[in-house]
Amino acid sequence: MGLMEAFFYVLPGIFVVVGVLGLVRTLRRSGEISRAWRHGRTAEARCLRSYTTTSGGGGDTSVTTTLHHVFEFTTAEGRTVRIDERNGRSTVVEGDFVTVYYLPENPEKATAQPPARGKLAAGTGCAVAFFSVFIGFALVFMGVAHFVFSAADGIVP
Repeated sequence: MGLMEAFFYVLPGIFVVVGVLGLVRTLRRSGEISRAWRHGRTAEARCLRSYTTTSGGGGDTSVTTTLHHVFEFTTAEGRTVRIDERNGRSTVVEGDFVTVYYLPENPEKATAQPPARGKLAAGTGCAVAFFSVFIGFALVFMGVAHFVFSAADGIVP
């Protein structure tokens, strides 16, 4: 196996790993939010800070802005917890009080998103579909590369 042939296996292999990690992360966070809504406790949290982060914008690419909120709340056991949540509501500003949903065994994974099971399912479904197509494309590419290199072995000395 030459260097070029290895490149056609390694690069799609990296894409598969990245896709699987994204899929796992998406499903894990979706499950945490769903369990917090369904079985968790609620607490009143105060927004300590609201800020944005940007990504992209290099060359001709678009810029993506993500809104973050830092919330602080006290659990039923009296423990003070701070969370930094992405993609929150733009109407929540510093000093506002919101309801957070958390599991007693893991309050650091709390969410201030109001229960919206359909929206969560739709968003998770779209992310799963994206990552599945991404992984599938990489695997098909690897298969085609293997077929081409196998066929070329008999032609090229």
